[in-house]
Amino acid sequence: MVKTLSFEEPIEKLQAKITELKSYTEDADVDLSEEIEKLELRLHELRVDVYSNLQPWDRVQIARHPERPTTYDYIDALIEDFIELHGDRNYGDDAAIVGGLGKLNGNPVTIIGHQRGRDTKENVRRNFGMPHPEGYRKALRLMKQAEQFGRPILCLIDTKGAYPGKAAEERGQSEAIARNLIEMADLSVPVVSIIIGEGGSGGALALGVANHVHMLENSTYSVISPEGAASILWKDASLAQKAAESMKITAADLQEMGIIDEIIPEVRGGAHLDQQQQAVFVKEAIVSSLRELSSLDAQQLVEQRYEKFAKMGSFSS
Repeated sequence: MVKTLSFEEPIEKLQAKITELKSYTEDADVDLSEEIEKLELRLHELRVDVYSNLQPWDRVQIARHPERPTTYDYIDALIEDFIELHGDRNYGDDAAIVGGLGKLNGNPVTIIGHQRGRDTKENVRRNFGMPHPEGYRKALRLMKQAEQFGRPILCLIDTKGAYPGKAAEERGQSEAIARNLIEMADLSVPVVSIIIGEGGSGGALALGVANHVHMLENSTYSVISPEGAASILWKDASLAQKAAESMKITAADLQEMGIIDEIIPEVRGGAHLDQQQQAVFVKEAIVSSLRELSSLDAQQLVEQRYEKFAKMGSFSS
């Protein structure tokens, strides 16, 4: 059963009423078809109204939905002959970042992404999608391998942020992220990054220095979580909804500011409601980007990436 989000409760109540009337019609042999038809029309209108007017906090809830498609889901749907590769060749393997090589429409690619769990046990194993330094070093190892063999790189971003624990800091968390930023900026192959859920802080940016950066319609991308921002600004994490409305973290806001290139549409209600169709939307964006970037040589790819990020935050008085 799909979890109902708070703003979806009116839809859920109306759906339950329709189900109740249909059941009563069958059991009591009473014709309520006209009433049911009116309610179903109202249900359709309500869905259109609710999902066409989502607020930033509503999108945060969708981005965090426990059944939202993960990196593995997109790999299964899009990548043929996938071979997962493990370890950073320095410390160990971090399950919060997964990656490997495979084929997209028959063409070799390297794909890397944050991976959350589906249940408590898996979330603990994957540290709730918050990577340690070895996760970012594994990602960089796979990127450099892709560059060596001329493979395009696909990055799927979905994390609250890099893990801030003592062990991670001792092993060089900030250095690992900074190294990724430097090395990604200079990669000589096409890089496409997609925020598929939450894109939080440097933990997201460490996979986000790409030629094309896309976002799913109901994803978020920010320097800090709404709860974290509320704690800093108002000393009260319960004001996260207020913070989300002020932070400009939605896909539409970020596209307007030039932070991302394209918004990938989601199925009505969120990607978790139809993962197969959502994978089709994601594939279309990836294929389009790689087709466009294939016309650039190595130097042009680096220059395009540099110019893209150099323009961010620029202004005129």
